[in-house]
Amino acid sequence: MLISAEYAALNAEHHQNDSTYGAFGGNAEHLLIVANQLGTRDILDYGCGKGRLAKCMPWPIKEYDPAIPGKDQRPEPADIVICRDVLEHVEPEYLNDVLADLARCLKRLGLFSIGTAPSWDVLSDGRNAHLIQRPWLWWREQLAKYFHIEGAQGMIQITGKDHQMFIGGMAIFVHVTPKEKANGQ
Repeated sequence: MLISAEYAALNAEHHQNDSTYGAFGGNAEHLLIVANQLGTRDILDYGCGKGRLAKCMPWPIKEYDPAIPGKDQRPEPADIVICRDVLEHVEPEYLNDVLADLARCLKRLGLFSIGTAPSWDVLSDGRNAHLIQRPWLWWREQLAKYFHIEGAQGMIQITGKDHQMFIGGMAIFVHVTPKEKANGQ
């Protein structure tokens, strides 16, 4: 299971009531460079939110978000999987299932960003929107169970609510490849 019915409903409500929630689309320019380098247009935005990234791309991409009707069906694998500002929002008890599903979807390269600090956003039930607030070393251990970590970079975010999901906190940008490639399979 990737998300509880209650949490999916809470997120769907939050998406409807907050125009900025799930609106961070990532960096389309960087994604275009990576896609061109890999010679592919097969991209999945895992946790796509409002679909901003797809609107910035010059070709259609696959989208998945369990809280968005019409985008909530199990996603098909893709060469590139982008998962930006998603993993810290996952219910802790489902994190391993979500990481396993991301690994199932990833054919060649994953571009993930993970917030490690509290969000500026609070859900209607009073919880911070970042349900998992853990440091990079913890995230590295979790990701390494499912992926080969090609590189990671931390960034302090100081921009406002309309531009980033992290205010004064740390975001980790991670490039991963499928685990079987790391083992030579």
